[in-house]
Order: sequence, then C-alpha cells, then structure tokens
Amino acid sequence: MSASNKDMANAIRFLSADAVQKANSGHPGMPMGMADVATVLFTRHLKFDPKAPKWQDRDRFVLSAGHGSMLLYSLLYLTGYEGMTMDELRNFRQLGAKTAGHPEYGHAAGIETTTGPLGQGITTAVGMALAERMQAARYGDGVVDHHTYVVAGDGCLMEGISHEAISMAGHFRLGKLIVLWDDNSICIDGPTDKTVNDDQLARFAASGWDVQSVDGHDAEAVAAAIEKAKASDKPSLIGCKTTIGYGAPTKAGSASTHGAPLGDDEIAGARQALGWPYEAFVIPDEVLEAWRAAGDRGAIERQAWEGRVAGMDPAAKAEFERACAGGLPAGWMDALNAHKRKMSEEAPKLATRQASGKALEALTPVIPEMIGGSADLTGSVNTKAPGMEPVTAADFSGRYVHWGVREHGMAAAMNGMALHGGFIPYAGTFLVFADYMKGAMRLSALMGQRVVYVLTHDSIGLGEDGPTHQPVETLATLRATPNFNVFRPCDPVETAECWALALENTGTPSGLVLTRQGVPTLRNEHTDDNLCARGAYVLAEAEGGDRQATILATGSEVSLAMEARAALQAAGTPTAVVSMPCWELFEQQDDAYRAQVLGSGVRVAVEAAVRMGWDRYIGADGGFVGMAGFGASAPAGELYKHFGITADNVVAAVKARL
Repeated sequence: MSASNKDMANAIRFLSADAVQKANSGHPGMPMGMADVATVLFTRHLKFDPKAPKWQDRDRFVLSAGHGSMLLYSLLYLTGYEGMTMDELRNFRQLGAKTAGHPEYGHAAGIETTTGPLGQGITTAVGMALAERMQAARYGDGVVDHHTYVVAGDGCLMEGISHEAISMAGHFRLGKLIVLWDDNSICIDGPTDKTVNDDQLARFAASGWDVQSVDGHDAEAVAAAIEKAKASDKPSLIGCKTTIGYGAPTKAGSASTHGAPLGDDEIAGARQALGWPYEAFVIPDEVLEAWRAAGDRGAIERQAWEGRVAGMDPAAKAEFERACAGGLPAGWMDALNAHKRKMSEEAPKLATRQASGKALEALTPVIPEMIGGSADLTGSVNTKAPGMEPVTAADFSGRYVHWGVREHGMAAAMNGMALHGGFIPYAGTFLVFADYMKGAMRLSALMGQRVVYVLTHDSIGLGEDGPTHQPVETLATLRATPNFNVFRPCDPVETAECWALALENTGTPSGLVLTRQGVPTLRNEHTDDNLCARGAYVLAEAEGGDRQATILATGSEVSLAMEARAALQAAGTPTAVVSMPCWELFEQQDDAYRAQVLGSGVRVAVEAAVRMGWDRYIGADGGFVGMAGFGASAPAGELYKHFGITADNVVAAVKARL
C-alpha cells in the first residue's frame, strides 16, 4: 500500500516533534504546521536530486523561518541526502551535529543558506532568483531554468528587510520566485493581532506580486496554487493558512508550540490524534520508500541537463563551469598589474573611492562574472565601470544592479547571488550605512561568501555632511566580525591590491573602506608582488640608524604618517611608517614577520576613527592620534585640524615617548 500525502507529512511532524523533545530545545510548531505544504512541494514540484546536491540547475529551497529547522532536516533525511542520517536528527542542537538550531550553510548538503535572523532568508532568495535570471540571460534557458522557493513566517514579514525584498522582487519581475507564507497567525508573544494587522496579500500585490491564499492542510489546493504560481511572470506569494503545532491535542494553534518542546504527553496525544502509532524516530517502510522515491525522481531531469551542458559550445561551457566553480579567469592579474604600474608611474592624487573605480575599469572587462551595484549612490561610490549596462526586468544580461535605497536588502540579495553561484557581487554605499547592512554582512562572514562591500566616505574626511555620516566607530565594528576582511587602502596602488585580495579570498567577504577626499600616491615603484597580502608592511623604513619609532596608519592617514616621519627623520629620529590596510590578514602572519613590521621602539598609530583595537599593536605605552567621539560638520581640512589629526600631533606623540 502506497503512503498518502498525510502519512508523508506526519513523518515530518513527528521527526520534528521528537527531535525537539529529545534536545529539550527547539521549535516544533512550524514544522508540524507546514508539513503538508512541504510534502506537496518536495514530492510534486521541487526540482532536486539528493545524489547531486550541487547540481547548478536545481531549484533552490530557502527556509526563511529558520527556527523551524527540523522541517528542513526531516526533508533532507527523508529524501535521502547523504550525511543527513537518523542519528543526526537524534542529535538535533547538539555540539558537532549537522542539525544546528538554525540551518547553517555548509553543515549539510541541501542547506542552501544560513537562516534564523528573520527576513534574511526571503531577501537572500531574491538574490538567488535574480542570479538565476541573469545566468539564464547569459547561457540560455536550456542550461539555467529553475525556481527559488521560500517558506516564510509572520516574523519574516514583520522585519523591515522584508519590505526591501518584496519591492526588489516585484521591480525585477522575478517570476521564478515563489514564497510560501506560513499564515498561522501566531508569534512568540501570542496571536499576531497583538502586533500586526497588515493585509499581507495586498502588501505583496502592491509591489507587483501574484498572490493567492489556500488552506495549507489541503494538499490538492496547495499543489494547484504552486502550479499557478509557476505559470506567472510575476513573483508569487501563496498564503498557506495553517495551524501551528498541527495535531497537538491541547497546544495546536497556540504560541506554546512555537519555541518549546511539546512534552511527552502532548506528543503521545498527537500520535493518537493523527493515527501515527510508531515510536520516536521510527518511519514505516512504506512511508520512507515513498519519500526516497520522491528524492529519486529528479535524477532523470538532472541527467538530461548534463546532456544539454555537454552539448554547449565548448568555450561557453568552459566559461559556465568556471564561473559556477568560482575560479577567476586566466590573465586577470596581468590586467591588474598593468593598472598598478600605470598608477605608480602617473602617481595621481585621487580619493580611494575614485581609485577603486579605476581598478574596476581594469578588472571588470577581464572578470565578466563581477556584478556591480550601489544603494542609489553610483556617482559617489564609483562602482559602475564603463560598459556596464543595468540589469532590468526586460533585460537581465546587464552587469550593474541599481539596488535603490535598500542597503540591507542589497547586502542580503548579494549573499543570495554568491550562494547561487556564477557571479561575484559587489556594491557600494557609505561606510556609516554598514550599520544598515550588518545583519546580512554578518551572514556573509558566517557562510564564507565572496561578497565585496564597497564602503566609501570613510571618516571625518567626508566633511560637511557631518557626524550623522562620519563613521568613527564603524571600522571597529567590522574588524570585530570574524571571517570578514576590512581593507582600508592608502592610495591607488593599495586600492588595486586590496581589490585583488577581495577577489582571491573566495571564502571570506570583504569591506573596501574608501575615502571621499583625495590622497597622494605613495607607492611610486611598481612591483607585481601584492604588498597588501600580508595585511601590513613597512612602507618606509627608518634611515640613519636603528629604528627608534614606528608610525602605524591606514587609509588617508598614511600620508599624514609619512609627513610626520619626514619631520622626525629631519630631527634625527630614525622612524618607519607601517601601512596596515588589513588587520585580519596581518593577524594571519607568523610572529617573526609581525615583530619585524611593528618594530621594538616607540609606536604611535594614527587613524581618523576611534582607538578601539589599536592597543594590540601599539602596546600599553603606545600613542594614538585619532577620534575620541563623534565628528562635526565642516570642510574636511578644518575637521582634521579641529580634532587634532595632524602630522604635528603625530610627531608630538612620538617625541613624548622617546
């Protein structure tokens, strides 16, 4: 006897409830409520093959309501993903298990993105859906033609980032994006009407989405709604009216099922109510066989796709496979080194945001998968290279995304593009607005995605816009983030080198922190070696004797350090200047190299930001010239004098410690 949709859904329900109960921690309500919807999706619609989990043309499934992670883990086990064993389900939320409290990208095949911070998943999915259309425009629908499905909850739609996601998807008419909303009217505090009374269907429709509402426990209604959504040329929202904790005899439909184990008695009652007489973590053979058959059904389509790829033009096939694998094209470094040589020879005085734009002029022609963008600041952040056409709903072949004033959505969507594969996304805004993006930037780091954040107007040097826009504390915040490289180059040559490092570090996101004001070119002698690769290096060694003082600096303050060094050298104090464009890379160097760079004498650091973090390099007796509070509104030169960030004060700080 074949298993029914209800039996297959009950397998999800009880694996989820039992795992949460065993862990004494977790969220059973959402998996129990959305089990019917998930069963329809995975058995009838989702294009996937557990035996080839990285198949590039698979449909993407994003569990935006990441707290319901046992829904995903149950599906991965039931459909036969290697490594997602019953023991992994039994070890839910335990140290070393693949089944973390929230889905963690990289822990197990089939987890497309890390979710848990609500709203991130749906917005990341927008980036995936955008990348799908962009890749299809390059290689054709025969090679790229898949959907992105999202399960989102009420919390996802309350978060402000969801508005950015909905608006972007509607604007780009991402017809292959389908959101299944778990419309259960419950949040942690109780009924959602305590918090929100939005008409979600009208909200999505207003942004250009196709919208439907169905009984989430009616399998045929759900299947028909998904079929209709797949036929739409708009992104789709399917409101699935469900009961949270479906089947629990006394707790179903209540907040008590949301974030706590049901209890042994309640689970026993649910087993009786739903006709599931099996012990914990036991799935009857006919149900497991039905699920494994659902997992096997994608193999034929995947093999047909492999045949189409094999039949591609050889050059196009090679480019497709290279871009999907994340490798950089041959010869790209030659183009960058030629640009570096030109900058050293011409020695222009440029803002590093302009220098970044010049570097992109060299890089984007030879790395076609680089996709630029900005948060409505293109002319200020210099992220659009010549020849980059905009991505539009009518033409996805472009290479520049006008994200609009949606920094948070922009960052999360770039995560989605990187996760999808085939592209290297970068986009710009002002450094101070990294605060708006921080949730998504943190996930870039946690997932190890090559996303490049171009962060300009990096200090009081931006001048008249004043303290609201002057990011005195933001560098420290970003430097505190694990697996995130913060680059603050001092001139056009360092800027080019930092771009190279951002592109080469495939498992680490980067922030390029760039000036508004012009800075001199300090690296006048060309080398193909990337001096920034070690994070910090001696830009100018002490002369006339053993080093007595070392001035450490980043970005625009390196030129101040060089001025101070000249004065100290003239006064008979042998002084070195160390440029420190990337602390994170410097920390990876061996002790001997770091000791050689930092020196043993007096150390003074200068940076137009707060002191936090510098003491590890300057020591307890070291000096710091920088900011101690917020900035002010005035021309940049006046602000540097007002706040004492001058070569004279650096000299004084050194002399006071000799």
